[in-house]
Amino acid sequence: MNSIKSYEKELAFQADRRKATTEFIKIISDLWYDKSIEIVLFKNQVIDRNVSDIINLHEYAGQFVQKPISIFDSVELLGAISDIALPPSKIDIGKLTYEYHSDENSSRDIKAFILDKLKDANDSKNIIPKDVILYGFGRIGRLLARELMAKTGNGNQLRLRAIVTRGQLTPEVLEKRATLLKTDSVHGQFTGTVDTDFNKKALLINGTTVHMISADKPENIDYKIFGIEQALLIDNSGVLRDKKGLEKHLKAKGISKVLLTAPGKDIPNIVHGVNQYEFDPDSFDIYSAASCTTNAIAPILKVVEDSLGIKKGHLETIHAYTNDQNLVDNLHGKYRRGRAAALNMVITETGAGTAVAKAIPSLDGKLTSNAIRVPVPNGSLAVLNLDISTKTSKTAINTIIKKYALEGDLVEQIKYSLSNELVSSDIVGTSSPSVYDSNATIVSDDGKNIILYVWYDNEYGYSHQVIRLAKYIAKVRRFTYY
Repeated sequence: MNSIKSYEKELAFQADRRKATTEFIKIISDLWYDKSIEIVLFKNQVIDRNVSDIINLHEYAGQFVQKPISIFDSVELLGAISDIALPPSKIDIGKLTYEYHSDENSSRDIKAFILDKLKDANDSKNIIPKDVILYGFGRIGRLLARELMAKTGNGNQLRLRAIVTRGQLTPEVLEKRATLLKTDSVHGQFTGTVDTDFNKKALLINGTTVHMISADKPENIDYKIFGIEQALLIDNSGVLRDKKGLEKHLKAKGISKVLLTAPGKDIPNIVHGVNQYEFDPDSFDIYSAASCTTNAIAPILKVVEDSLGIKKGHLETIHAYTNDQNLVDNLHGKYRRGRAAALNMVITETGAGTAVAKAIPSLDGKLTSNAIRVPVPNGSLAVLNLDISTKTSKTAINTIIKKYALEGDLVEQIKYSLSNELVSSDIVGTSSPSVYDSNATIVSDDGKNIILYVWYDNEYGYSHQVIRLAKYIAKVRRFTYY
């Protein structure tokens, strides 16, 4: 009899929890679409997530901070956020819930607590929306388009206005472009709608017109005829890689800033969260977002360098194969990359060990690096073998990195994993560029050598870093509370 009552209680609790989660989804949707306030849960996106996703994210959050993070508390705090006037913002409800239940806040009125925590929000500057052009429409370009359109909201930050591709634009080509945006073998279906209008030579993404422009010479394009002014152009074509080449974009009518989605020569190479503040958007017009691997390792290396000091080290990246490799054995400009990508592990080079010094100058000359391309289409792993200046332990280094993942300037960049079962497919779709595998960490007996394992979605995580940097360059970064 007692077991039946217990079971009935469990059912009632689950029903109440799912009902509260439905309310959570409604409130975050209202905040986003009515007030341009984006809610995240310890950096995890919750917009357009279902009930089970939200419950699972609360479970993860509780494990992460080692305190219960209740959906019922989240709903109550969200209600208080809804009742106050806030500018466009990005707010971590997990962090707020955790802080509310700390000893000094647990007896406070919830609204008073929220007002105190978000008191700086109204000091943020007015945001002028920025038009965005995607120059190229490959793997990264399409993920950028998906994310920009999914997070357009009221359009008060980045507005995707046009996509530039090479070659003639025919109805068939336009339809194929639309299909590639809608469906993806790795990342699944786009959650919105994609239609075509060949008369306008445009894609209609979520009902919004995005012009498709065919051009071979970037300097000859007149974006102003489409009503595009002072735009940020994101070059993901892979063709132009240096300052001289990228300056061609600035000669086009309607472009004011350029961001390259690859390592660049003679231009600032930025890992957002690490070194963006060293380059004022009012002083520079061309930027590089570095590489996916550099974005994965730089946040972790910065934590180790700042906390323990790095004497020297080696980076080995176990990287998903890419489009530049051959599907079957054939001639290739680089050694080994000509062998069938889906059948071989391929040793090749990476410049990430050198490139990371552009973001963290104190590491110049301290790191060597290499890469192994492996037969997975996405999801990579960086292994950092580091000799450090200050003795540590596995518990100590994990505690340090967990602190940086929870608070400070790198919370968007580092996701701290507690899983003993983490594999590459698990991190596909992760917006953080660095997923720190805490259970895989190895520390030598003398505490002076550490081996850290950092997973990264080399497509999706990197794309989010590009967008974070784009917002900084365009000066449309909202008030954030992490």
